[in-house]
Amino acid sequence: MGLTYDLDDGRFLVRLARQTIETYLETGRKPAPPEDTPAKLREEAGVFVTLKTFPSHELRGCIGYPEPIMPLVEAAMDAAISAATRDPRFPNVVRDEMENITVEVSILTPPEPIRVADPREYPREVEVGRHGLTVERGFNRGLLLPQVPVEYGWDAEEFLSHACMKAGLLADCWLDEGTRICRFEGRVFQEREPGGEVVEVKMKTC
Repeated sequence: MGLTYDLDDGRFLVRLARQTIETYLETGRKPAPPEDTPAKLREEAGVFVTLKTFPSHELRGCIGYPEPIMPLVEAAMDAAISAATRDPRFPNVVRDEMENITVEVSILTPPEPIRVADPREYPREVEVGRHGLTVERGFNRGLLLPQVPVEYGWDAEEFLSHACMKAGLLADCWLDEGTRICRFEGRVFQEREPGGEVVEVKMKTC
C-alpha cells in the first residue's frame, strides 16, 4: 500500500499540529478540525507526531496511532496534544517551550506481518529507511518509526533488536517464533525550525 500524500498535505498537518498544541496549552481545549481540511486528510490513516528540541534535536515527545482508526486530521490533532502532554517519558510541554520545539508528522501505512519461514530471515525483509517496525509478544508491544534507524545508523538486525527492546523484551526476541514482527511505511514531514518551513524528510536507505 502506497502513501499518496504530498508536501502540501504534510505542510497542512505539521502546521495544524503546532496550532493544535499551542491552542491546547493556552486554553486546555482541543480545537475542531479546520473546515478547509482536504478530503484525503479526512480519510482514516495512521499517524505519529514527534516533538524535538531546537537546535539540539533531542526528543521531547512522540505519540501516535499506528493503525488507521480515525480520520487522519483528527488523529494528527490528538497525537499532537498527546506528544506534548501525555508522553510518560517527559514532563508536559509548556507554552513558552514551543518557541524552541520543532514539530514532525509521520503518516503511516497499516502495519503488515512479515512472513518468513525462519526468524533469521527477518533482516532480509526489513529495509532501513523505508520500513518502520512493530514487535508484539504477549502483552508487550513496541513501535519504531522508519526514520529512527536512519538517525542512529542501525542496520536491519540492530533495528529489529531495538524494536524488541522498545517493547520491553530481550534484544534477540525477534529470533523467537512466538514474536510477531510487522512492518509499515511512512511519509515524514517536519519543520526546519520552530514554526518555520516544512519539508519532507528524505531518508537514505541501506
